[in-house]
Amino acid sequence: MGRVVGFSAHKRKRSTAVVFVILLGLIGLMADIATEGSRSSMGTYLGLLGASAVTVGFIAGLSELLGYSLRIVFGRLTDHTGNYWAPLFIGYGINLIAVPALALTGNWMEAMWLIMLERLGRAVRSPARDAMLSHAGSRMGRGWAYGVQEALSSVGGMVGPVAIVVVMMLGGNYRLGFEVLLIPALAAVLLLVYARRMNPHPRKMEHVPDTESAAKLPRIFWPYVLAGALIAAGYADFPLIALHIERFAGVSDGWVPVMYAIVMASDGLSALAFGRSYDRVGLLPLICVLAAVPLFVFLIFSSDVTFVILGMILYGVGFGAQDSVMRAVVADMTPAGRRGTAFGIYNAAFGISWFLGSIAMGTLYESSMIGMMFLSISLQLMAIPVMVHVMRGHVFASHRKGAEAAEG
Repeated sequence: MGRVVGFSAHKRKRSTAVVFVILLGLIGLMADIATEGSRSSMGTYLGLLGASAVTVGFIAGLSELLGYSLRIVFGRLTDHTGNYWAPLFIGYGINLIAVPALALTGNWMEAMWLIMLERLGRAVRSPARDAMLSHAGSRMGRGWAYGVQEALSSVGGMVGPVAIVVVMMLGGNYRLGFEVLLIPALAAVLLLVYARRMNPHPRKMEHVPDTESAAKLPRIFWPYVLAGALIAAGYADFPLIALHIERFAGVSDGWVPVMYAIVMASDGLSALAFGRSYDRVGLLPLICVLAAVPLFVFLIFSSDVTFVILGMILYGVGFGAQDSVMRAVVADMTPAGRRGTAFGIYNAAFGISWFLGSIAMGTLYESSMIGMMFLSISLQLMAIPVMVHVMRGHVFASHRKGAEAAEG
């Protein structure tokens, strides 16, 4: 009888975790309709406001730097206060203001400040959200939890660019498109209110020993951060890609958001697949992807639309694998009491590397396309041996932890 009751309680807790992950994913879906809808058009929009390719690359990199590097601050605050909900409300509230306000900009400098404000909002909310998902993932598999959340967010990433295209096909412009994005941004905040009422204490979904609050980050975490930084530095940012496909692949500016929607579709499907595979077999599928995904560079920076579309699919696969598996690994290898900090450190390194890579590739794009492509591919491939080292160390640590638990 006790086993039946225990099984029933476990099943109920797992169901609660699944519903909570889906709800967080729906919040991300609505928020990403707004953020990715605006982001998909940002390269073209900044160009219309007078920004050059180098400037677009700089703004894209700087905004990502802000959005990622500040997560270390807000991650530490999350761990220190134990308050997950306040950062989410602040972060999604900023999103509600910054995206529609792009419609009011008169030059690229004004647009740049709003882009950075939106990324600040993401920095505030992301560590707390990822920590919440880590607790829910302890019940349903962390790879699957992050995969589901990323897949739903990617739906928003598809819908947002398409919404911009529809607005333009109906005779509108980018400014009107940004105004329309107010609706999903508001919906995200309303869903967040419901999520807070449903699960006010998300940390209780995971059994956390008291000793974990004072535990240190493991040694294997630092080479893992290095691998993530190398991948980020080698990934070309979409605004630069948008400029290229308009110039050389014959893609009109109104269809650039559709290309971004293709990336988001590929991102979402691959996040589900790789998230589930991580829970079953570990890091090996991710390492295989790291070897194949750099091919997108040759495809996206070609002048053939068919190759560009194939490149967009690979580009999205890389994002999906990273956003599901790599976040799950951070959660698995770090103690619960330091998880916000761990996500902050990982994302700070990712953002700084993305910024430096964006500047380098934006500069090389103007002078040497071959040099830019070589830099992008080389950096991504350099991450593979580091990730193999992490895989071995992570497996050893997991086995040792399991053995200690069995002895105890």
